Amino acid sequence: MAVTSMSCVQLGLALSVHLFGQLGPLGVTALRLAWAGVLLLVLVRPRPRDFTGRDLLGCGVLGGVTAGLMLLFMLAVAHIPLGTASALEFLGPLAVSMYGPGGGRRRWTALAAIGVVLLTRPWNGGINPAGLGFALGAALCWAAYILLTQHVGDHVAGLSGLAISMPVAGVIAVLTAGRYELGRVTWPLLVTMLALAVLHPVLPFSLEFLALRRLTTSAFGILMSLEPAIALLAGLLMLRQIPSTASTVGILFVVIAGIGATRAGTRAASSETTATVLSACPCPARDHEVSLAGAVQAHGEGAEDGD
Repeated sequence: MAVTSMSCVQLGLALSVHLFGQLGPLGVTALRLAWAGVLLLVLVRPRPRDFTGRDLLGCGVLGGVTAGLMLLFMLAVAHIPLGTASALEFLGPLAVSMYGPGGGRRRWTALAAIGVVLLTRPWNGGINPAGLGFALGAALCWAAYILLTQHVGDHVAGLSGLAISMPVAGVIAVLTAGRYELGRVTWPLLVTMLALAVLHPVLPFSLEFLALRRLTTSAFGILMSLEPAIALLAGLLMLRQIPSTASTVGILFVVIAGIGATRAGTRAASSETTATVLSACPCPARDHEVSLAGAVQAHGEGAEDGD
């Protein structure tokens, strides 16, 4: 799910770059997030009574972080190549994996860090300062997004949390873009942005939301190290951004780090976690849903032990 999510993200970003001349990076992002919020509200139909006040607050904060992540990254892509922006953004999940639980994974973190350095090639100089700042800001938002998504996913059943946070992100993005960029919207552009919203962020964010329920935060963070490599490939095929030898070696390093992370990435469903989720889900239907999920996961772990 995580790899499919990353592929959709980079394809959607590469296609969005071609629309910068018509709407600008803020306008493109605002319309994608606005459509995504509408689609998730219609498809998921979250019920307010299923959320506690703390759940709603968490979803709202997640929406703000999501808007920041999307807006800052698109601004970065407008100034620096897609692969470089993605590599710098990866510093966010890299920090999560480094300081999260499971210190044994730090050897993979170090390898991924070397890959990021090779992809960005800071010794060459000449990187656009604005693009660098936007990409690092996106990295901070991505780190916060990983932590908040796992927290919300552990307390809210299904994709209901995403169906609340995404409309919040859409409103923030539209307000940020303002009348200047959105004033150039046409009906064909609206339809195009609807399709791009499905490709990114609706599909990938939904897959990430589900993946984070099965992976530790650290393992998910290092697994996402594959994203700079996918971004470099998308830039090559769709934007004609040819990678250097150093970038190619960097791709190899981050792929190896991602493979190493997947070996111990499955999250264990402890009784304490299940009790916490159940206490936050007073609705009987949701209690059944969580119990069923726990039973399936326990069955899968038993099968692995048997192997």
